[in-house]
Amino acid sequence: MTETSAPHPQLDTLIATLERLRAPGGCAWDRDQTHASLVQYLVEETYELVEAIEAGDDADLVEELGDVLYQVLFHSDIAAEAGRFTLEDVAANMTAKMIGRHPHVFADATADTADEVIAVWDDLKKTEKPHRTSVVDGIPPGMPALALADKLLGRAHKVGLLDSTAPGAVNVTEEDELGPLLLAIVASAKANGLDSERALRGALRQLTQEIQAHEALAKPSSNEQSGSSEEPSSSEQP
Repeated sequence: MTETSAPHPQLDTLIATLERLRAPGGCAWDRDQTHASLVQYLVEETYELVEAIEAGDDADLVEELGDVLYQVLFHSDIAAEAGRFTLEDVAANMTAKMIGRHPHVFADATADTADEVIAVWDDLKKTEKPHRTSVVDGIPPGMPALALADKLLGRAHKVGLLDSTAPGAVNVTEEDELGPLLLAIVASAKANGLDSERALRGALRQLTQEIQAHEALAKPSSNEQSGSSEEPSSSEQP
C-alpha cells in the first residue's frame, strides 16, 4: 500500500482558531464549556447535518459538516486541556479501529461483497467487545424512537425472533406512501391525547425484552458452549 501525504492547511487553521478561542484571553463562553454542556449543540448540529444531506444542497452540507467537525475538535480540546487525551489520540484510535476492522483491505482476509464485509465485522466485534452478551447491547436507548425501532427490528431479525422477509401487518413499499401513513398515525394519536414517541418507546422496551428472552432460550448450555463461538453481539457499521 502506498502512503501519500495529504496536508490540510484549512483544518490546521480551524484547530488553531478553536485553541485561540479557548485560550486565556479568548472567548469566555468557549472557556466555560464542558463535554456535558456541549451535548445539546452536538445533537442539534447532527440533525442539521442530516437535513442538509437529505436536502442535497452542497453549500449547506459544507456548513453543517463543519459544525459537526467543530464539535469533535471542541471536545478534544476540552479533554486535552484537562490532560486526558488529545485530538491526535482521537485520530490515532480511529485509524487503528478502521484498519483493524478492514483486514480485507489492510491484511490478508477476503471479503468481496458487502455481506462478506459484514460477516468480517461481526467476527471482529466478538473480539473487540466480549462483554456484550446480547445483540441489543450497545444500542443507545436515547436514539429517536423511529431510528431505535429500525435498529431493534434489525437485531430481532438477526437472532431469528422476527422474519426479515415478512411484510408485517402493514405492507408499505414506497417512502412516498410511508411518510403520509406515519403522519396520519401521529395525527390520530394526537387527536386522542396520546404520545406517539412514548407509545413507540414502550413497544420497543417490550421488543428488547423479547429479543433477550429469545437469546436466552437459544443460548447453548455450558456443556454445549465448549469449543463453540457465540452469536456476534453487533453488526454496527465501522
